[in-house]
Amino acid sequence: MAFGGFSDSKQSGPMAEINVTPMVDVMLVLLVIFIITAPLFTHAIKLDLPSAQSAPSPEKTETVAISINADGHVFWDKFEITQNELNTKLAEAAQKKPQPELQLRADKSTRYEIIAQVMAAAQSNGMTKMGFVTEPKSPAPAAAPTAAPATAPAK
Repeated sequence: MAFGGFSDSKQSGPMAEINVTPMVDVMLVLLVIFIITAPLFTHAIKLDLPSAQSAPSPEKTETVAISINADGHVFWDKFEITQNELNTKLAEAAQKKPQPELQLRADKSTRYEIIAQVMAAAQSNGMTKMGFVTEPKSPAPAAAPTAAPATAPAK
């Protein structure tokens, strides 16, 4: 590989070979970074998901509200139902034309397993439209001036 400058040949033209060493260096650095950071993506992170800051969507013509409280009890439009009743009602709703939108509301301390079971029941019974309902975040209060921290008198 000729890097130009000190050669016995009388060629004064531009160098025609591409130097790939910097590219290989960058790729090796990226590979090391990905190797180090990849295990971090598999660890669970404690999250508090139910609040959102988006504007409420306009109300559709027909919706089905399914609520799940902190104890894992499932409610269909404010009436508690069992898993079998849920499957029956979801199958009936899936047959309607146009199909109603399923709005899923869950307490933030509800076990994810129960939410996943309700979602799986909706999918297996033919529901195709599902939305998650959250409460909008309250606007942050204006920052109040903070007082200087109190210090204990020197002894």
